[in-house]
Amino acid sequence: MKTKFINGVSSSPSMSLGLLVTDNALEVQADAEPECKDLHRSDEPDQPTKHKAFLWCREFLHGAWKTVTEDDFQINVIRGGLSNMLFLCALPENYPAVGDEPRNVLLRLYGAILQMSCNKGEPRQSNKENAFQGAEAMVLESVMFAILAERELGPKLYGIFPQGRLEEFVPSRKLDLEELQIPGISAEIAEKMAIFHGMRMPFNKEPKWLFGTMEKYMNQVLRITFLRESLISKFTRLLSYNLPQEMERLKNLLASTCSPVVFCHNDCQEGNILLLSGSETTEKQRLMLIDFEYSSYNYRGFDIGNHFCEWMYDYNCDKPPFFKVNPKNYPTKAQQLHFYEHYLSEYNKGFENLSKEDQTKLKEAMIKEVNRFALASHFFWGLWAIVQARISTINFGYMEYAVARFEAYYELKTKLGV
Repeated sequence: MKTKFINGVSSSPSMSLGLLVTDNALEVQADAEPECKDLHRSDEPDQPTKHKAFLWCREFLHGAWKTVTEDDFQINVIRGGLSNMLFLCALPENYPAVGDEPRNVLLRLYGAILQMSCNKGEPRQSNKENAFQGAEAMVLESVMFAILAERELGPKLYGIFPQGRLEEFVPSRKLDLEELQIPGISAEIAEKMAIFHGMRMPFNKEPKWLFGTMEKYMNQVLRITFLRESLISKFTRLLSYNLPQEMERLKNLLASTCSPVVFCHNDCQEGNILLLSGSETTEKQRLMLIDFEYSSYNYRGFDIGNHFCEWMYDYNCDKPPFFKVNPKNYPTKAQQLHFYEHYLSEYNKGFENLSKEDQTKLKEAMIKEVNRFALASHFFWGLWAIVQARISTINFGYMEYAVARFEAYYELKTKLGV
């Protein structure tokens, strides 16, 4: 979720925990010291992996890929991915294109997802249930990826198989935090989000994801124990907030807040927004949303409020706790209204035909809606971070992040007077 991204690939375990969290998933690491072992792997895959990759590319890709020999086939490890194994497969220069076949593709191999869900020491039945959830999660994510690719809202899908898939390799970079505030960038993010929200997807359309996931996180948080004193003190402080009671208050507040249920990205932060190479000088279609692991039907207010919260957090930091927070970066009223203007123009095709007075009423209503759901963003990722502090081996200050998110929750709650 919050660390390194390459072509839409997150180096955090957001997929494995976000999709597969269960009440039996706490024993992955015993209060482990952070490590990043996968970041030191070789640039060359092992021979069996290279052979399988060659066969998959020959099977699913067309043109010159059908004639390339295994000796000429090029493949390199993409560093930074911990949830999946990632490889760049390429045609050598001496193989001319036959048609419109891609010269580079991304090979994504699953593996860590099921490993994370089947924890050692758990009863056999629990492992079977977790493994089933792992398989189900991969199917849902693959279906989602395929639909978004078909609608040109994500990277193209070239091939899918039980072990993984072949994707378009997108020449791009992730946005920098400061770029979220650029009016043109913010406007396009709003438009992209509105298009996302307007999609009809073959998934459960009840808004169960938000509090259903938070309840699972909460159940885990209440059973967690830490060994390191630095974690114990912060965890004790967080528990003093009486989080279960506070979550009930939040539920009641949001139940009284009108917000349409739409298909949401649910993690629209700068690392999940790509700036396409060669598009820097254009005004439109410069961006691509990626990483759909958390996507589901949810309240519109959460998706936008979560995006606004992310304006405050800079994850591009080399020193502990590996993030910085600046509450002053939360969008001003003017910046929010600018976002809503472009969002509503795309989401509601009749918006531009309304009177200025009616347009203003719709935008003002969204201010209340979105800022209340921003509270849920802080609460959600605060719980998530506590669980990550217990099980993750990534070098990131998860407990410090949890404290920061809950502090922001109570500050915003005071500001809103709720």
